[in-house]
Amino acid sequence: MRPRFAAAVALTATAAIALTGCTKKNETDSAGGTDAGSKTYKVAFVPKLQGVPYFEAMNAGGKEAAAAMGNVEWLYQGPTQADAAAQADIVRSYIQQKVDALIVAPNDPDSMAPLLQQAKDAGIHVATADTDAPSSVREVFVNQATAEGIGTGLTDALLKAMGGKGKYAIVSCGQTAENLNSWIEVQKKVTAEKYPDAEIVDIVYAGEDQAKATQMATDLMNAHPDLTGLVGECTSSAPGVAQAVKDAGKIGKVFTVGLGTPQAMKPYLQDKSSTAAILWDVENLGYLTAWAGAQIAQGKSFEAKNNVSSELSAVEYTEADKMLLLGPALEITDQNVDQFNY
Repeated sequence: MRPRFAAAVALTATAAIALTGCTKKNETDSAGGTDAGSKTYKVAFVPKLQGVPYFEAMNAGGKEAAAAMGNVEWLYQGPTQADAAAQADIVRSYIQQKVDALIVAPNDPDSMAPLLQQAKDAGIHVATADTDAPSSVREVFVNQATAEGIGTGLTDALLKAMGGKGKYAIVSCGQTAENLNSWIEVQKKVTAEKYPDAEIVDIVYAGEDQAKATQMATDLMNAHPDLTGLVGECTSSAPGVAQAVKDAGKIGKVFTVGLGTPQAMKPYLQDKSSTAAILWDVENLGYLTAWAGAQIAQGKSFEAKNNVSSELSAVEYTEADKMLLLGPALEITDQNVDQFNY
């Protein structure tokens, strides 16, 4: 069992800061959990990319939930590169295995939608987590935080460091990733409406490649000598842009924020090449994903508020968009980074 954090800084949709507390997870509550019985339900999760800290943390949370529920077998496999075709092959394999629930974080939502339809046609319950495929037949989307909350949190954290003005660029990852693109749209909106003296000068895409993100950030600083900010839009580009600033000797001159996992960002937060990482409790996201898969596998419906575990006692569900919401995003800094072990 990983050590739990005592408190973390939470960002609401308006990026207001509040403290949240967590305690040790316990077994799923009977009001919202799974029924003990002879059948074991196979819940498979296909991440965008296997072997990176973010999705491995989701896997750890999924395993923990499966152990707590007792009648769930948690299956986890993703591509070794963020490749839509390789991910599709794994999805097809799980369809052939006739799992009970199939949950995907799609690299390309549009190309994944027909495969989710195939799974449904085969009698498999389907869902998305971390990244949505909104035009698909998925029964639920397990969302880490609202696009408004994440995009606003990133923008506010960066512009605070930049003094509310200046030019910045975004190094994103997959060009077709629905979640990343939705956050960027919010960043554009918040920058234009709240920071009239700030400007996004470029958006580039590094895939899930940290070294490529570093090179792209370096190229952006060279192309825009007056650049004072960089955003790493995913967990590989967040440390990538910070590394570029460090390599260029521009700490304190070019500020960075990003969607980085705590331990990957720790050295950059400590040397100030990164101001903040905007994230969420990734293991809790995995826990909620496994629980949601078990619910749909058993044909259970979601309540407006769901008691999933001691840490997730009031998870909101909205019927209109069929979404479970983990909660507000967290601002991870050098002050609270050690409260996370992933």
